[in-house]
Amino acid sequence: MMNLKRLAVLLSLSACAGLGLAQQPLPQQDGIQVKPLSAWRKLQPEKQVDQQAQSQYAALLGQAQQKGALAPADDPQTVRLRAIAKRLVPQAPRWNTAAANWHWEVNLFESSQVNAFCLPGGRIAFFSGILSALNLTDDEVAAVMGHEIAHALREHGRERAAKANATTLGARLAGAGLSACLGIDPNITGAVTNQAAQLAVLHFSREEETEADLIGLDLAARAGFDPRAGIALWKKMGLLNKRSPPAWLSTHPSGNNRIAEIGENMGLLLPLYARSKGVDAAALPPYRGSALANR
Repeated sequence: MMNLKRLAVLLSLSACAGLGLAQQPLPQQDGIQVKPLSAWRKLQPEKQVDQQAQSQYAALLGQAQQKGALAPADDPQTVRLRAIAKRLVPQAPRWNTAAANWHWEVNLFESSQVNAFCLPGGRIAFFSGILSALNLTDDEVAAVMGHEIAHALREHGRERAAKANATTLGARLAGAGLSACLGIDPNITGAVTNQAAQLAVLHFSREEETEADLIGLDLAARAGFDPRAGIALWKKMGLLNKRSPPAWLSTHPSGNNRIAEIGENMGLLLPLYARSKGVDAAALPPYRGSALANR
């Protein structure tokens, strides 16, 4: 009887202890999850990619200087862009340790294009058109810049080139195999398999864009920029791009898909921003962006 009582007491204590453990809050994920870099990129030599990027950026700078399209260092918008980059760059090594040794550079080009990019090695370019056409706030500029930096950090250029090469080779082999097995003109089977290969590459690219959206906002939030600007940004882009191909036939996800994806991850992003401001996420005021100018 005594042994049974002791057993009952031990079981009761164990149940209570287990209940106490279950009630302890699980550790919250710190922002967007950092995943290993794609193994695909290893199929493209890093040194070659960096040299190409350096050469392309230098050529762009040279052409812009000749045409008077390179904004000077004291241009207010150039100063603004570099100040935003100065806050984003320290967050970059979280996503790629090599970024700590990159020679970061930010330049503004006078052009009506609504565009910006970041080449491997941290070479950033903004076109004045994206600033004026979208009437971007600093938070929205950080969302754009973070997105472009994310492409470079995750080495999407190397990854995409490797996947494209592999997909094209696979398509050629598949086309030859179908032709031999079915006795069909190889030009027909080649056209079909090449089309399938192109769609596969587009899919790869859409995945990269989604990843860059989230990582870019993670960078921005840690640097003290409101990640809700990402939603405002894509709403503005939607107004400028009312006629666009379906998401599954585009290298970019649709604006609505991007907004939905960002919204689903806002619970991870807002705490980063709140922490940078030293407040609780619940205490943050509503996001106030600028209106898109009527054009």
